[in-house]
Amino acid sequence: MVDPTSTKLIDWLRIWLETYMKNSLKQSTYTSYKGYIENHLAKAFPTLKLKDLTSKLLQDFYNYKLTVEGLSPKTITNLHRCLHKALKQAVLEHHLNFNPCDAVNLPRNKKPQIEILTREEQERLIYTSYNFRYGIFIRLTLATGIRLGELLGLRWEDIDVRKNMLNIRRTLNRLPKVDYNGVGNSTEIVIQEPKTKNSVRSIPLMQITIKELQQWRNVQFSDARIAGEIYNDSGFIVTNQTGGYIEPRTFKDYYDEILEASGLGHYTFHALRHTFATRALEQGMDSKTLSTLLGHYSVSFTLDTYTHVLDSQKHEEMKLMEDLFSMPTVPQNQSYPVVVTPAPNGFILNPVDFDDLTVEADNIQYGISCIQSAIEQKLATAYPPLPTPTNELILNIGEFVVMINT
Repeated sequence: MVDPTSTKLIDWLRIWLETYMKNSLKQSTYTSYKGYIENHLAKAFPTLKLKDLTSKLLQDFYNYKLTVEGLSPKTITNLHRCLHKALKQAVLEHHLNFNPCDAVNLPRNKKPQIEILTREEQERLIYTSYNFRYGIFIRLTLATGIRLGELLGLRWEDIDVRKNMLNIRRTLNRLPKVDYNGVGNSTEIVIQEPKTKNSVRSIPLMQITIKELQQWRNVQFSDARIAGEIYNDSGFIVTNQTGGYIEPRTFKDYYDEILEASGLGHYTFHALRHTFATRALEQGMDSKTLSTLLGHYSVSFTLDTYTHVLDSQKHEEMKLMEDLFSMPTVPQNQSYPVVVTPAPNGFILNPVDFDDLTVEADNIQYGISCIQSAIEQKLATAYPPLPTPTNELILNIGEFVVMINT
């Protein structure tokens, strides 16, 4: 029984987690919530009554976690979401009139630095991977962008050879072991559906990848013949020599061994996923398709994560516009043709490349001097036109051409 006047905050959080959430959360999420409650909230508010929690207390709590304990903004945000849900339930049940979480300001998340292999590093890693038993799965990850837990959770039933598709339906991870009393110190392998609906997806496979997976199946058949009765045909794709699944920590050791043999520095396994996404954008894949293949919850998240690629692409695409703005190079000294037409009182001088200039003079030398001055003034305020070749001029009887040098 919850008494709004006497129930402690920590007691309500434990009731909420076990009664309302335990059967609806994935084990990884339940473990996270349990950690937020026991490792942070229980220590900060051990005796505080539920009704006495205020937004100011929460704001001070978050500020302390950020500035003194050095908790990351992302962790504080996740903790806040957990608490917000618990207090929302308390409001619904009229234990609280207002959710204190609604009036706090959360620290802004810093954009994490992502690791990406260069094209040359990727080629070296792929080349070296052919010398290792599990190298095929390095190449599979670079070709699909799947997460480690998704890779290790793959079963042969997830490969549709007819459609050349890889279906992501589950993950395999090692998580803290949970019982009714909470989270203990032990861990266990947990095979479950992906955390979000977006992570359940299908990824097209290249023909070379399909071929390599078929070759790997033959490796498993060979393992079975050698192991004999102790072989366990578990149905998993990533298996050890006796057919069992491989847990994440062990596979990371295999991955690090291949990295070292490649002569590369340290890269997390997740860097292979970022590398896939980067290469996809560089090759022109549209962001919506990439977001779907990666299992992201929104296209905007994909675009924000891989801004570095999009920025470089912007520069490359803008180079395509240069032709529209490039001006022909004109030498500093030009000779412009001027058609001279005899007139009753002298001469009329018309520069062919300057339609708005005409000079009438009774003396040819004076006329040339005037037209040259007019052209030079024109060139001082406008981009110089290319001179018309004299062989393209059509003259009337009596007309002749003089060249004005600028």
